[in-house]
Amino acid sequence: MTKLRDAFPSVGFGTSGVRALVTDLSPEVVSSYARAFARHVAGEGALGAVAGPPGAGSPADAESPVCLVGWDLRPSSPDIAAAVCAGLEAEGVTPVVAGPVPTPALALAGLERGLPTVMVTGSHIPFDRNGVKFTTPVGEILKRDEVAIGDQDADEVRTPAEALAGAVAAWRTRFDADGPDRGIERAYLARYRGLVPPRALSRLRVGVYQHSAVGRDLLVALLARLGADVRPLGRSDTFVPIDTEAVEPEDEARAAAWCAEHGLDAVVSTDGDGDRPWVCDEGGRFLPGDVLGPLTAAWLGVRRVVTPVSSNGVAERSGWFDEVARTRIGSPHVIEAMQALARDGEGPVAGYEANGGFLLQTPVTRGEVTLAPLPTRDAALPIVALLALAAERGVPLSALRQDLPPRFTASGRLQGIDRDQAVALVDGLPGVARAWLPAPVVGVDRTDGARMALATGEVVHLRPSGNAPELRVYAEADDEAAAGRLRDAAVAWAVEELGARA
Repeated sequence: MTKLRDAFPSVGFGTSGVRALVTDLSPEVVSSYARAFARHVAGEGALGAVAGPPGAGSPADAESPVCLVGWDLRPSSPDIAAAVCAGLEAEGVTPVVAGPVPTPALALAGLERGLPTVMVTGSHIPFDRNGVKFTTPVGEILKRDEVAIGDQDADEVRTPAEALAGAVAAWRTRFDADGPDRGIERAYLARYRGLVPPRALSRLRVGVYQHSAVGRDLLVALLARLGADVRPLGRSDTFVPIDTEAVEPEDEARAAAWCAEHGLDAVVSTDGDGDRPWVCDEGGRFLPGDVLGPLTAAWLGVRRVVTPVSSNGVAERSGWFDEVARTRIGSPHVIEAMQALARDGEGPVAGYEANGGFLLQTPVTRGEVTLAPLPTRDAALPIVALLALAAERGVPLSALRQDLPPRFTASGRLQGIDRDQAVALVDGLPGVARAWLPAPVVGVDRTDGARMALATGEVVHLRPSGNAPELRVYAEADDEAAAGRLRDAAVAWAVEELGARA
């Protein structure tokens, strides 16, 4: 037997879903992974015969296994989604076409309808790459699920080329003819109804940087419903790979210019698939996940949180939380740790990542509204929380940073690297790095990459990306300028060692 992962070695699971170059995501590869996922879910007893909800490709009275399929606005995504649908159909599963929709909205629909979902998205990575993300009827797949999918017999989940080509073409034609499932967007908007009082944001003028985010119009509608004066900005027909962990200086400059031009209190956005928030204050200054996550959790009344080792130490230093659990980078690791906390104690449990994505493992009650769990990255919740918090206090967004202890992270990335060389470089730390580090290394955390604690209290963390040819670099200090200098020194050293481009 040839395992699926061995049959297609250029494609594999990263920190969140299957990722690869678009040229490697052929219909054969994509349909095979879709079939393997359906087969795995069926083996877990979570793909029983259900009546499919109304929507393109699924009559209301259809009694068959059903799976929701959505995609982002990358040029390659509709074709890959057609291959997903063809694979599911070959496995005897009826695809329900959600169309272009944010990842958290699709996941929420799956949870509410008791259905698995497949989302075609590369999130923040360049447009020449893409990916496929899976959730079961109870949430995002975990690492053990990824192993089980990759263990499937490749020959059993392959579809004959001729039949596959016809099926993919038929689904692609259907996408063009049928509209998306608007009920998914309505349910996502309804999730936040009542979380803040009516018109709570009425004193705020908010710019929404739309670029090519799949939920760009949905975010405008959400904030308008909450009373904000919303200004759509920067809409693009060309895909823009927004990375909320490596914000470019020109992006902050653009936000600052918009704030000055339109008198904005904030500029908000998301990455391509709507699961990572992008928030700038009234001066165009970006608020990273290390700021958004703790503030959102505290606003919700959450006392136990999970966050990866790439997040800085603000959560522990704040004193706001009874427990802070640390994990490897990637939402599956965060979810597993949240599940463990929920089993072992009482009270709400949430997680956040350095990219700003917020995950809710248990119900949370705020006022008279109970927010249902959504254990996958969500961009809307931290955006709403930060704007509402500023409105409640009558302060600008920039003032919210003052609630947190002074701890800053500067992040960067090297693109176009050889991953094996990057792994070898990181494995050799800290020994090969002592010449440029400003102080002795007093400890190394190898939970994910090499996170080096310095005698000064500063931290340098290098980690090869799990889904792109990139080396991630993080520097942490009590002073923002010091964090930036340390980050720059780490990037310069890695560029010299790897010959990569920063």
